[in-house]
Amino acid sequence: MNHSRNLAVRPIQDFFVFEPKPPRRLTLITAPEGETHPALREWPSRLFVETTTRCNLRCSMCVKQTGDNGVVDGDLSRETFAALEPALPHVETLVLNGIGEPLLHPQLEEFVRRAKALMPAGSWVGFQSNGLLLDEARARSLVESGLDRICLSLDSVCPDTFRKIREGGEVLDLERALAALRSAKEKAGSATPRVGVEFVLMKDNARELPSALRWAAARGVEFAIVTHLLPYDAGHVVKVAYDSNTDEAIAFFKPWKERADAEGIDLRHYFKTMWNYLRTPEEQRIVDFVAEMQAEASARELFINMRNLLDRDESWQVAMEGIFAAAREAAKEAGIELTLPEINPKSDRRCDFVDRGSAFVSWDGGVHNCYFLWHTFSCHFSGRKKYVNTRVFGSLAEKGIKDIWNEPEFRSFREEVLRHDYPFCSNCNLVPCEYIYNEEFTHDCFVNKVPCGDCFWCMGLFHCMQ
Repeated sequence: MNHSRNLAVRPIQDFFVFEPKPPRRLTLITAPEGETHPALREWPSRLFVETTTRCNLRCSMCVKQTGDNGVVDGDLSRETFAALEPALPHVETLVLNGIGEPLLHPQLEEFVRRAKALMPAGSWVGFQSNGLLLDEARARSLVESGLDRICLSLDSVCPDTFRKIREGGEVLDLERALAALRSAKEKAGSATPRVGVEFVLMKDNARELPSALRWAAARGVEFAIVTHLLPYDAGHVVKVAYDSNTDEAIAFFKPWKERADAEGIDLRHYFKTMWNYLRTPEEQRIVDFVAEMQAEASARELFINMRNLLDRDESWQVAMEGIFAAAREAAKEAGIELTLPEINPKSDRRCDFVDRGSAFVSWDGGVHNCYFLWHTFSCHFSGRKKYVNTRVFGSLAEKGIKDIWNEPEFRSFREEVLRHDYPFCSNCNLVPCEYIYNEEFTHDCFVNKVPCGDCFWCMGLFHCMQ
């Protein structure tokens, strides 16, 4: 083992403290015997295609409302969609949305019909929408196109809360959209599209989740996707409802905290005490106790962030567990298929996008690897501003989708993601560090070129239609 790789230097004032960093854990995701992994097949298995970046709302939590985002307004052309058609016979899922509102695209139904004619049996086409443009005529058009799934944004059933979150929208707009879909399906004698809702969970609206599910079920909704808020603006950081400590770190810390309390050790004084050159016996007990805990964490290959663990709001954790239990019960009673996020980031990480063979296509024909690297923007992570730059592996204006998918650089990127061999940045004592907070990401502290160490999609906090 290269021990220099497992020591991290953290400058604080005029001192340097050496903290053990856990060894690297390899969790390569493999395919069943005799099968090719979806990420390594000849064609992508799933396509996420951005029909437009235009939108008819100005939601405060949207990336488009941040000043330094790189999102340019534009619509997917017929030519760009046609360039994807060779892949469609191999695709099991086609999701027709990105940053914007899909219903603003005048050829949306045309894309759905063409895709349905080319995709294999058992595959599906869907998109997410705010629903404002979904009147009876448009609902009928979507049903006739063969659309399989549609997911509408529902972040509250309280009119005032809804207006604050979805600026320009009203709960009544969503109610009309759901009614239009029910009517169109009944008149056509069609079971599709399956209708769902997406709920962006925040401290502001978390307690409304169970009632929102019941409200949706009463209006014909069949599934619900709940996801946490990604704060693009610094003012939204206080709204996030998740804990940045991983489930594994919390489970590890709990018995140590109980032991500290039993021994009369107040861990809250650690960060003040650790820098005292002359320590009292009680102060030395605190420092020695934490050193013992950190040594065990390193031996068990765990990332722990002492400050984050000590700052945890355990009462909110309990509240969230109660809210999720009530949401599960409401969904069960209503017969809704419910997808909930984690309350804490999962230590057992997986990337549903790469693991399931996804490719993302922006409206201008750029081919990307995931939601997080689809556009250029900034967000807030671990209390600091983080810059995210789009990762483009090719353009459909220059190459076919199959050629881009099999480019060595794109394949190598997916292989590196599949190893899941990257740090837990949210739990690292060195955050914020220059690796993830530079405006240009080059590599992380494990020298990986995939910026996955601080991706909360792979830790189960963010969900979307997929």
